[in-house]
Amino acid sequence: MLVHEGPTVTKQRYEEIVRRLAGDGRTRMESLADWPVEGLLVHIAGESEHGFRVVDVWESEEACRRFAEVLMPIMEEVGIKDQAQIYPPHAFVLA
Repeated sequence: MLVHEGPTVTKQRYEEIVRRLAGDGRTRMESLADWPVEGLLVHIAGESEHGFRVVDVWESEEACRRFAEVLMPIMEEVGIKDQAQIYPPHAFVLA
């Protein structure tokens, strides 16, 4: 599980990252097929008391690392300096 938030994680920067990942002008990912790598189980993004918060759950640490290889250069380009926190999930329930 990856949680990313902080002062430099803003809605505007998140939307710019999505535009670059999607390559077609969209500001939101709408299906698992939109992601540049396989293995994403859940993606949630929205405003929090600390700025904008993004939570991803990946099927494996390897899938998360593959996505990080794509994401990190884009984050640097758009000015996100806050580091994501990675937590091993204790439980996962899909409704």
